[in-house]
Amino acid sequence: MKKNLWTIFAATISASLLAQDATNMAPPLQAPPPPPEPMVNMPPPVEAVTNAPGARPAKKKTVKKAAAKKPFVELKTVPLVPGAAVVAANHVNVRSKAGLVGEIITRMTNGQPVTVVEEIHLTRSGPEEPSAWAKILLPPETHVWLKASYLDANKTVTAKKLNLRAGPGEAYGVVGTLQKGDVVQEIETKGEWVQIQGPTNAYAFMAAQYLKQEEAPTLATTEPPTTLPDGQGVAPAPTEPPAMPEPPALGSTNEPAPVVEEPPPPRIVLHEGVVRSAVSIQSPTRYELINADNHKLINYLFAPTPNLDLSRYKGLHIIVTGEEGLDERWKNTPVITIQKIQVID
Repeated sequence: MKKNLWTIFAATISASLLAQDATNMAPPLQAPPPPPEPMVNMPPPVEAVTNAPGARPAKKKTVKKAAAKKPFVELKTVPLVPGAAVVAANHVNVRSKAGLVGEIITRMTNGQPVTVVEEIHLTRSGPEEPSAWAKILLPPETHVWLKASYLDANKTVTAKKLNLRAGPGEAYGVVGTLQKGDVVQEIETKGEWVQIQGPTNAYAFMAAQYLKQEEAPTLATTEPPTTLPDGQGVAPAPTEPPAMPEPPALGSTNEPAPVVEEPPPPRIVLHEGVVRSAVSIQSPTRYELINADNHKLINYLFAPTPNLDLSRYKGLHIIVTGEEGLDERWKNTPVITIQKIQVID
Protein backbone atom coordinates (compact mmCIF):
# COMPACT_ATOMS: atom_id res chain seq x y z
CA MET A 1 0.00 0.00 0.00
CA LYS A 2 2.71 2.40 0.98
CA LYS A 3 4.65 1.44 -2.14
CA ASN A 4 1.66 2.28 -4.32
CA LEU A 5 1.30 5.74 -2.80
CA TRP A 6 4.92 6.59 -3.62
CA THR A 7 4.40 5.39 -7.15
CA ILE A 8 1.32 7.58 -7.59
CA PHE A 9 3.17 10.59 -6.05
CA ALA A 10 6.13 10.13 -8.39
CA ALA A 11 3.82 9.91 -11.42
CA THR A 12 2.02 13.08 -10.37
CA ILE A 13 5.26 15.09 -10.04
CA SER A 14 6.51 13.80 -13.42
CA ALA A 15 3.29 14.87 -15.10
CA SER A 16 3.46 18.38 -13.59
CA LEU A 17 7.09 18.82 -14.67
CA LEU A 18 6.24 17.75 -18.23
CA ALA A 19 3.34 20.21 -18.34
CA GLN A 20 5.60 23.07 -17.15
CA ASP A 21 8.19 22.25 -19.84
CA ALA A 22 5.45 22.27 -22.44
CA THR A 23 4.25 25.74 -21.40
CA ASN A 24 7.80 27.21 -21.47
CA MET A 25 8.52 26.03 -25.05
CA ALA A 26 8.48 28.70 -27.85
CA PRO A 27 5.55 28.65 -30.25
CA PRO A 28 6.31 27.07 -33.60
CA LEU A 29 7.35 29.43 -36.45
CA GLN A 30 4.75 30.01 -39.11
CA ALA A 31 5.76 30.52 -42.80
CA PRO A 32 4.99 34.07 -44.11
CA PRO A 33 2.14 34.40 -46.55
CA PRO A 34 3.21 34.35 -50.22
CA PRO A 35 3.48 37.83 -51.90
CA PRO A 36 0.59 38.86 -54.13
CA GLU A 37 1.11 38.07 -57.77
CA PRO A 38 1.73 41.16 -59.97
CA MET A 39 -1.13 42.27 -62.14
CA VAL A 40 -0.47 41.68 -65.81
CA ASN A 41 -2.31 43.67 -68.47
CA MET A 42 -3.59 41.12 -70.84
CA PRO A 43 -3.37 42.14 -74.51
CA PRO A 44 -6.66 42.63 -76.30
CA PRO A 45 -7.92 39.60 -78.09
CA VAL A 46 -6.52 39.24 -81.59
CA GLU A 47 -9.02 38.63 -84.30
CA ALA A 48 -8.49 35.46 -86.15
CA VAL A 49 -6.92 35.92 -89.56
CA THR A 50 -8.67 34.05 -92.27
CA ASN A 51 -7.76 33.45 -95.87
CA ALA A 52 -11.08 34.72 -97.03
CA PRO A 53 -10.67 37.71 -99.38
CA GLY A 54 -11.86 40.96 -97.91
CA ALA A 55 -12.69 44.32 -99.44
CA ARG A 56 -9.63 46.58 -99.57
CA PRO A 57 -9.99 50.35 -99.60
CA ALA A 58 -9.22 51.87 -102.96
CA LYS A 59 -5.97 53.82 -103.12
CA LYS A 60 -6.29 57.45 -104.03
CA LYS A 61 -4.18 58.62 -106.90
CA THR A 62 -2.42 61.90 -106.17
CA VAL A 63 -1.45 64.19 -108.98
CA LYS A 64 0.99 66.92 -108.02
CA LYS A 65 0.09 70.19 -109.61
CA ALA A 66 2.98 72.36 -110.68
CA ALA A 67 3.22 75.54 -108.67
CA ALA A 68 2.26 78.60 -110.62
CA LYS A 69 5.21 80.85 -111.33
CA LYS A 70 4.84 84.08 -109.42
CA PRO A 71 5.43 87.35 -111.24
CA PHE A 72 8.79 88.84 -110.36
CA VAL A 73 8.98 92.45 -109.29
CA GLU A 74 11.64 94.04 -111.47
CA LEU A 75 14.27 95.80 -109.37
CA LYS A 76 15.89 98.99 -110.53
CA THR A 77 19.51 97.92 -110.20
CA VAL A 78 20.85 98.45 -113.71
CA PRO A 79 24.51 99.55 -113.86
CA LEU A 80 25.17 103.27 -113.98
CA VAL A 81 26.24 104.84 -117.23
CA PRO A 82 28.15 108.10 -117.76
CA GLY A 83 25.79 111.04 -117.44
CA ALA A 84 23.38 112.69 -115.07
CA ALA A 85 22.13 110.97 -111.93
CA VAL A 86 20.29 111.86 -108.75
CA VAL A 87 21.12 110.98 -105.14
CA ALA A 88 18.50 108.55 -103.82
CA ALA A 89 19.21 108.69 -100.06
CA ASN A 90 20.01 111.15 -97.30
CA HIS A 91 23.46 111.95 -95.91
CA VAL A 92 25.39 109.94 -98.49
CA ASN A 93 29.17 110.06 -98.04
CA VAL A 94 31.31 111.30 -100.92
CA ARG A 95 34.78 109.76 -100.62
CA SER A 96 38.22 110.24 -102.10
CA LYS A 97 38.56 106.57 -103.04
CA ALA A 98 36.24 103.78 -104.07
CA GLY A 99 35.64 101.89 -100.84
CA LEU A 100 35.31 102.65 -97.17
CA VAL A 101 39.04 103.41 -96.97
CA GLY A 102 38.48 106.68 -98.81
CA GLU A 103 38.29 109.85 -96.75
CA ILE A 104 34.91 111.58 -96.56
CA ILE A 105 35.12 114.79 -98.58
CA THR A 106 31.52 115.92 -98.27
CA ARG A 107 27.99 114.56 -97.96
CA MET A 108 25.02 114.78 -100.29
CA THR A 109 21.32 114.33 -99.69
CA ASN A 110 18.26 113.00 -101.48
CA GLY A 111 17.45 114.68 -104.78
CA GLN A 112 20.81 116.39 -105.37
CA PRO A 113 22.13 116.01 -108.93
CA VAL A 114 25.52 114.49 -109.73
CA THR A 115 27.41 113.60 -112.89
CA VAL A 116 28.56 110.00 -113.22
CA VAL A 117 31.91 109.43 -114.92
CA GLU A 118 31.86 105.64 -114.72
CA GLU A 119 30.89 102.75 -112.48
CA ILE A 120 33.65 100.58 -111.06
CA HIS A 121 33.64 97.34 -109.07
CA LEU A 122 36.01 96.39 -106.27
CA THR A 123 37.51 92.92 -106.65
CA ARG A 124 38.43 92.57 -102.98
CA SER A 125 35.86 94.44 -100.96
CA GLY A 126 35.16 93.77 -97.29
CA PRO A 127 32.24 91.58 -96.15
CA GLU A 128 30.05 94.62 -95.41
CA GLU A 129 31.57 96.99 -97.96
CA PRO A 130 29.77 97.89 -101.22
CA SER A 131 31.44 96.47 -104.32
CA ALA A 132 29.87 98.83 -106.86
CA TRP A 133 31.02 102.45 -106.74
CA ALA A 134 30.34 105.43 -108.96
CA LYS A 135 33.12 107.78 -109.96
CA ILE A 136 31.46 111.21 -110.08
CA LEU A 137 32.50 114.77 -110.74
CA LEU A 138 33.27 116.60 -107.53
CA PRO A 139 30.10 118.34 -106.29
CA PRO A 140 30.11 122.15 -106.59
CA GLU A 141 31.46 124.21 -103.70
CA THR A 142 33.64 121.30 -102.57
CA HIS A 143 37.21 122.16 -101.52
CA VAL A 144 40.42 120.27 -102.23
CA TRP A 145 44.07 120.67 -101.23
CA LEU A 146 47.41 121.09 -103.00
CA LYS A 147 50.99 121.72 -101.95
CA ALA A 148 51.80 125.44 -101.63
CA SER A 149 55.38 125.05 -102.92
CA TYR A 150 54.02 124.40 -106.44
CA LEU A 151 52.27 127.78 -106.62
CA ASP A 152 53.88 131.10 -107.47
CA ALA A 153 52.94 134.50 -106.07
CA ASN A 154 50.04 134.78 -108.54
CA LYS A 155 48.58 131.43 -107.39
CA THR A 156 49.58 129.80 -110.65
CA VAL A 157 50.66 126.17 -110.85
CA THR A 158 54.35 125.82 -111.64
CA ALA A 159 54.56 122.00 -111.81
CA LYS A 160 53.87 120.10 -115.01
CA LYS A 161 51.23 118.03 -113.23
CA LEU A 162 50.01 118.69 -109.69
CA ASN A 163 47.85 116.30 -107.69
CA LEU A 164 44.77 117.52 -105.85
CA ARG A 165 44.10 115.73 -102.57
CA ALA A 166 41.17 115.30 -100.20
CA GLY A 167 43.09 116.74 -97.24
CA PRO A 168 46.24 118.64 -96.24
CA GLY A 169 48.78 115.82 -96.64
CA GLU A 170 50.13 113.27 -99.05
CA ALA A 171 48.36 110.48 -97.15
CA TYR A 172 45.00 111.71 -98.43
CA GLY A 173 43.53 110.36 -101.65
CA VAL A 174 44.05 112.01 -105.02
CA VAL A 175 40.86 113.58 -106.38
CA GLY A 176 42.17 115.26 -109.53
CA THR A 177 45.09 117.04 -111.13
CA LEU A 178 46.07 120.52 -112.33
CA GLN A 179 48.36 121.42 -115.22
CA LYS A 180 51.12 123.97 -115.41
CA GLY A 181 49.72 127.46 -115.80
CA ASP A 182 46.38 126.78 -114.09
CA VAL A 183 45.33 129.54 -111.70
CA VAL A 184 43.67 128.60 -108.41
CA GLN A 185 41.58 130.46 -105.85
CA GLU A 186 43.06 130.13 -102.38
CA ILE A 187 40.64 129.62 -99.50
CA GLU A 188 42.80 128.55 -96.57
CA THR A 189 46.43 127.75 -95.82
CA LYS A 190 47.47 125.05 -93.35
CA GLY A 191 51.24 124.68 -93.07
CA GLU A 192 52.61 123.90 -96.51
CA TRP A 193 49.19 123.00 -97.93
CA VAL A 194 46.64 125.28 -99.57
CA GLN A 195 42.90 124.69 -99.74
CA ILE A 196 41.26 125.75 -103.01
CA GLN A 197 37.94 125.56 -104.77
CA GLY A 198 37.69 122.21 -106.58
CA PRO A 199 38.11 122.49 -110.37
CA THR A 200 35.52 121.14 -112.77
CA ASN A 201 37.58 118.06 -113.63
CA ALA A 202 38.05 116.96 -110.00
CA TYR A 203 36.30 113.72 -109.03
CA ALA A 204 35.17 111.65 -106.06
CA PHE A 205 33.41 108.37 -105.35
CA MET A 206 30.01 107.32 -104.03
CA ALA A 207 28.35 103.95 -103.46
CA ALA A 208 26.47 103.20 -106.68
CA GLN A 209 23.34 102.06 -104.91
CA TYR A 210 22.69 105.58 -103.64
CA LEU A 211 22.37 106.93 -107.18
CA LYS A 212 19.57 106.51 -109.69
CA GLN A 213 19.28 107.39 -113.34
CA GLU A 214 16.29 107.74 -115.60
CA GLU A 215 15.52 104.62 -117.55
CA ALA A 216 15.64 104.80 -121.31
CA PRO A 217 12.16 104.70 -122.87
CA THR A 218 11.18 101.35 -124.34
CA LEU A 219 9.80 101.28 -127.88
CA ALA A 220 6.47 99.50 -128.21
CA THR A 221 6.44 96.89 -130.94
CA THR A 222 3.20 96.46 -132.87
CA GLU A 223 2.35 93.75 -135.34
CA PRO A 224 0.95 94.72 -138.76
CA PRO A 225 -2.83 94.35 -139.07
CA THR A 226 -4.23 91.29 -140.76
CA THR A 227 -6.38 91.97 -143.84
CA LEU A 228 -9.28 89.73 -144.60
CA PRO A 229 -9.05 87.77 -147.89
CA ASP A 230 -11.89 89.68 -149.52
CA GLY A 231 -10.44 93.03 -148.49
CA GLN A 232 -13.45 93.94 -146.38
CA GLY A 233 -11.38 95.28 -143.56
CA VAL A 234 -8.96 94.37 -140.86
CA ALA A 235 -9.50 91.21 -138.89
CA PRO A 236 -9.80 91.93 -135.18
CA ALA A 237 -7.34 90.32 -132.84
CA PRO A 238 -8.68 87.18 -131.21
CA THR A 239 -9.93 87.88 -127.73
CA GLU A 240 -10.14 84.29 -126.49
CA PRO A 241 -7.72 81.41 -126.93
CA PRO A 242 -8.92 78.46 -129.05
CA ALA A 243 -10.80 75.78 -127.19
CA MET A 244 -8.65 72.88 -126.09
CA PRO A 245 -9.91 69.31 -126.57
CA GLU A 246 -11.20 67.67 -123.44
CA PRO A 247 -8.95 65.02 -121.89
CA PRO A 248 -10.00 61.38 -122.34
CA ALA A 249 -12.16 59.84 -119.67
CA LEU A 250 -10.43 58.01 -116.87
CA GLY A 251 -10.67 54.18 -116.91
CA SER A 252 -13.82 52.54 -115.67
CA THR A 253 -16.54 54.23 -113.72
CA ASN A 254 -15.47 52.40 -110.56
CA GLU A 255 -12.04 54.05 -110.54
CA PRO A 256 -11.93 56.99 -108.12
CA ALA A 257 -11.13 60.41 -109.52
CA PRO A 258 -7.55 61.58 -108.96
CA VAL A 259 -6.99 63.91 -106.05
CA VAL A 260 -5.11 67.04 -107.07
CA GLU A 261 -2.59 68.02 -104.40
CA GLU A 262 -2.30 71.77 -104.22
CA PRO A 263 1.19 73.12 -103.55
CA PRO A 264 1.68 74.88 -100.24
CA PRO A 265 1.38 78.67 -100.40
CA PRO A 266 4.69 80.54 -100.67
CA ARG A 267 6.17 81.95 -97.48
CA ILE A 268 6.64 85.67 -98.15
CA VAL A 269 8.74 87.39 -95.49
CA LEU A 270 10.20 90.81 -94.83
CA HIS A 271 13.59 91.11 -93.13
CA GLU A 272 15.84 94.02 -92.22
CA GLY A 273 19.61 93.80 -92.00
CA VAL A 274 22.98 94.47 -93.60
CA VAL A 275 24.24 92.78 -96.77
CA ARG A 276 27.68 91.19 -96.67
CA SER A 277 29.66 88.57 -98.56
CA ALA A 278 29.10 84.98 -97.48
CA VAL A 279 31.82 83.77 -95.12
CA SER A 280 31.73 80.03 -95.92
CA ILE A 281 32.72 78.70 -99.34
CA GLN A 282 29.88 76.16 -99.01
CA SER A 283 27.22 78.85 -98.67
CA PRO A 284 24.24 78.45 -101.02
CA THR A 285 24.68 82.03 -102.29
CA ARG A 286 27.46 84.62 -102.40
CA TYR A 287 25.69 87.15 -100.19
CA GLU A 288 23.89 87.00 -96.89
CA LEU A 289 21.73 89.23 -94.71
CA ILE A 290 22.93 89.73 -91.15
CA ASN A 291 21.50 91.41 -88.07
CA ALA A 292 22.85 94.94 -87.78
CA ASP A 293 23.15 94.68 -83.98
CA ASN A 294 24.62 91.24 -83.26
CA HIS A 295 25.93 90.39 -86.79
CA LYS A 296 24.16 87.02 -86.77
CA LEU A 297 22.90 85.45 -89.99
CA ILE A 298 19.26 86.09 -90.93
CA ASN A 299 19.04 84.75 -94.49
CA TYR A 300 21.10 83.97 -97.53
CA LEU A 301 20.13 86.22 -100.43
CA PHE A 302 19.30 84.79 -103.85
CA ALA A 303 18.88 87.00 -106.93
CA PRO A 304 16.50 85.31 -109.40
CA THR A 305 17.56 87.52 -112.31
CA PRO A 306 20.97 88.68 -113.60
CA ASN A 307 19.69 92.27 -113.53
CA LEU A 308 19.86 92.19 -109.74
CA ASP A 309 23.51 92.77 -108.83
CA LEU A 310 23.75 92.16 -105.08
CA SER A 311 27.31 93.48 -105.01
CA ARG A 312 25.77 96.94 -105.26
CA TYR A 313 24.11 96.42 -101.89
CA LYS A 314 27.06 95.03 -99.95
CA GLY A 315 27.54 96.90 -96.70
CA LEU A 316 24.17 98.65 -96.98
CA HIS A 317 21.32 98.56 -94.48
CA ILE A 318 18.26 97.24 -96.35
CA ILE A 319 14.75 95.88 -96.02
CA VAL A 320 14.25 92.87 -98.28
CA THR A 321 11.00 91.18 -99.24
CA GLY A 322 10.79 87.78 -100.89
CA GLU A 323 9.94 84.11 -100.69
CA GLU A 324 11.75 82.25 -97.93
CA GLY A 325 12.72 78.60 -98.25
CA LEU A 326 15.39 76.10 -97.23
CA ASP A 327 18.49 75.03 -99.12
CA GLU A 328 18.24 71.56 -100.68
CA ARG A 329 21.58 70.43 -99.26
CA TRP A 330 21.21 71.76 -95.72
CA LYS A 331 17.60 71.79 -94.58
CA ASN A 332 18.30 74.27 -91.78
CA THR A 333 19.82 76.91 -94.07
CA PRO A 334 17.30 79.68 -94.89
CA VAL A 335 17.41 81.29 -98.34
CA ILE A 336 15.24 84.18 -99.49
CA THR A 337 14.44 84.72 -103.18
CA ILE A 338 14.40 88.49 -103.49
CA GLN A 339 11.35 90.29 -104.84
CA LYS A 340 11.96 93.79 -103.50
CA ILE A 341 14.81 95.68 -101.85
CA GLN A 342 14.62 99.00 -100.03
CA VAL A 343 17.75 100.79 -98.87
CA ILE A 344 17.46 102.42 -95.44
CA ASP A 345 19.10 105.80 -94.99
